Amino acid sequence: MAEIKTPTPMEAFELLLAGNQRFVAGAPDHPNQDATRRAEIAPGQRPFAVLFGCSDSRLAAEIIFDRGLGDLFVVRTAGHVMGAEVLGSIEYGVDVLDCPLVVVLGHDSCGAVGAACAALEDGMTPAGYVRDVVERVTPSVLAARAAGRVEADEILAEHIRHTVDLLLDRSRVLAERVGAGQAAVVGLCYRLADGSAQVVAARGLEVTAGSAA
Repeated sequence: MAEIKTPTPMEAFELLLAGNQRFVAGAPDHPNQDATRRAEIAPGQRPFAVLFGCSDSRLAAEIIFDRGLGDLFVVRTAGHVMGAEVLGSIEYGVDVLDCPLVVVLGHDSCGAVGAACAALEDGMTPAGYVRDVVERVTPSVLAARAAGRVEADEILAEHIRHTVDLLLDRSRVLAERVGAGQAAVVGLCYRLADGSAQVVAARGLEVTAGSAA
């Protein structure tokens, strides 16, 4: 496979930005989704971003960012909660695949965030391993409330910011790359109704929170 120049963190973010804008406008290009692309990347992958998002079925990454095969290294869990496997997967994308951008993707009406809020209010938590997911979201809800943020969108934004900070705190590999200007971490909130992604946190990238992605 021909040598491909690794984009800068900003260039990678702008690729996502452009794709999401096409999706919102209802005019996707569907890039890199044909047989030629399939054959081109069969020998090896060079995605330009790691996308760590919620598992919600309405957040299909390649669709909402109008990308194709080999573009995104996707890691998803309910409520974008982290464990060792998630951290290892993200580090693989950054350190081995040389992705310059990590995106944390949350969304409105998140069931995991809603369940964590409900558990704090009525003391009832789900059974099985769903409880583990809810417990991992709870610190974000508590932090939002401690800061006086009680609206659903404020709590969600706090959870996304908390996940971004947690990634950098737990992964030395990622923190070092961001510190050296080789990578960036951006937290986005996806709006289910209109398909847009809004920036709520950015580390290593000059992007204003609240801007559309």
